[in-house]
Amino acid sequence: MEQKRVYLDNAATTPVKKEVLDAMIPYFTNNYGNPSSIHFFGREVRKPVDEAREKVAKLLGAASNEIYFTAGGSESDNWAIKGAAFKLMNKGKHIITTKIEHHAVLHTCEYLEKEHGFQITYLDVNKDGLVDLDNFKNNLREDTSLVSIMFANNEIGTIQPIREIGQICKDKGIVFHTDAVQAVGNIKIDVKELNIDMLSLSAHKIYGPKGIGALYIKNGVKLDNLIHGGAQERKKRAGTENVPGIIGLGKACEIANDNLESHISKLTNLRERLMNGILNEIPHTIVTGSRESRLPGTASFCFKFIEGEALLLSLDLVGIAGSSGSACTSGSLDPSHVLMALGLTHEIAHGSLRLSLSDFTTEEEIDYVIEKLPPIIDRLRKMSPLYEDFLKGESVNV
Repeated sequence: MEQKRVYLDNAATTPVKKEVLDAMIPYFTNNYGNPSSIHFFGREVRKPVDEAREKVAKLLGAASNEIYFTAGGSESDNWAIKGAAFKLMNKGKHIITTKIEHHAVLHTCEYLEKEHGFQITYLDVNKDGLVDLDNFKNNLREDTSLVSIMFANNEIGTIQPIREIGQICKDKGIVFHTDAVQAVGNIKIDVKELNIDMLSLSAHKIYGPKGIGALYIKNGVKLDNLIHGGAQERKKRAGTENVPGIIGLGKACEIANDNLESHISKLTNLRERLMNGILNEIPHTIVTGSRESRLPGTASFCFKFIEGEALLLSLDLVGIAGSSGSACTSGSLDPSHVLMALGLTHEIAHGSLRLSLSDFTTEEEIDYVIEKLPPIIDRLRKMSPLYEDFLKGESVNV
């Protein structure tokens, strides 16, 4: 009998939708020209590349000439932060970010700190993973040149008060970048209303292909180039355009824009069914991240008295794919930096599970998880010395 398979790791990557693939295929075969070429073969792909740029812009409430294609979210984050930091050095070398950013942001800031003498403030978050606005304002300085705070967290799904942060930065004349890789296509975003100067996104989080993303750069914001070479992307990002990827990203953004309300409604309902079912069936469970200010498709937990690695392997044996946090760090035995920033102990943070949903997730799959997860947790807890001590009434560090 074939094993049932349930994929609930969509925060790591989503499947490519058929409409997206169908839109891409001609640009691998018949329409193979280089869009920077002036002959017929180049011109016939330049127009659809421009149309894809407009589709990305429409999803964000941006102008098409504010969209620059990249190889993905990590490149967009690197370009935004390094490009702004170096361009604005005359204003100051102080950058503000948070302790729960994706490593594409954290490691870029660490590089600037260690190699170029920038001063980085890493803001604390509360137990729900939210930035305190008063603390943020108190950390602003005369030499603060850049703020980079993620729109929504990739591990716990918490959505930050981006509108308020953007307004504060605008009032202070500080450039504001947000890593919106998890947020784009999952919540409504209008970069103008939110006072966002730069925004990173990636296609493979919204049913598009891997290896393509974009950086929104508000008109008037100046950045140093990250990649030098040819004159592509209006002389800002060298390299022959990934035409099939760009077409796929554009189509994915078009679909996301057309179906945003129904997407949010469906995933929110499924998420609540999943979270409530798990909380009702499994004691000693902690929801990580805000219950209210949360991405529609992200459910995240910590189960006391177990190890996340054993949990993921056990789930895989019954056909359920989840994550213990970010896919970029899942090979590490260290507890998640995000969960530690919430104030959780090492013991609790090690028992984490992120289940992230998609347009393809069904109620039947949610119910299957609710059925299979409790006995797995029970079995793993029976193997735990900490749980045994807890049942005996002894004090344990969880």
